[in-house]
Amino acid sequence: MSNDGVDRNRRRLLTITTGLGAVGVVGAAVPFVMSMEPSARARAAGAPVEVPIGKIEPGQMITVQWRGKPVWVLRRTKKMLDEIKKDESLLVDPFSKVKTQQPPYVGPETRSIKPEYLVLVGICTHLGCSPKPKLQIGAASGMGPNWPGGFFCPCHGSKFDLSGRVFKNVPAPTNLVVPPYKYLSDTRIIIGVDEKKGAA
Repeated sequence: MSNDGVDRNRRRLLTITTGLGAVGVVGAAVPFVMSMEPSARARAAGAPVEVPIGKIEPGQMITVQWRGKPVWVLRRTKKMLDEIKKDESLLVDPFSKVKTQQPPYVGPETRSIKPEYLVLVGICTHLGCSPKPKLQIGAASGMGPNWPGGFFCPCHGSKFDLSGRVFKNVPAPTNLVVPPYKYLSDTRIIIGVDEKKGAA
């Protein structure tokens, strides 16, 4: 077969322009696909946040950001869970009757889906300060020998137990807020997505 009459220069030009066109399509598609992921701005505005919890040691707490707020994830020990069942008479709302402070699918005492993992918005319900974790039970916490473990707001002295329930005779009027969340697996949760309704 003869190649007479074939313009090699024209064929080469076509090959090059086709290749450049394909690169251009890919280059245009990448930013489009990346734009489908929630940006830092969108996450700050309220996009759900996935949190790996499998490496949190018993007694350890991590902090993540959701809607510009600190959200704590505390893995409670058995001793911590035993402690929250004591001295309910010292608490303002031990059975979480103020419905706006937690989703309906969390337990009233543990205030969590799975008792081991507590998820709380780390903002005091008095004037919006950020309480400090005082997780150790007793004098080691620096809160006195009778301290049951929990959270202390140094701004005005509000105290919360290891379920984020507020103690009586402090400025904070209600328990700390439990945000909407659900389990994606045993080692992963998503904050900002309601267990039954979807994105909150």
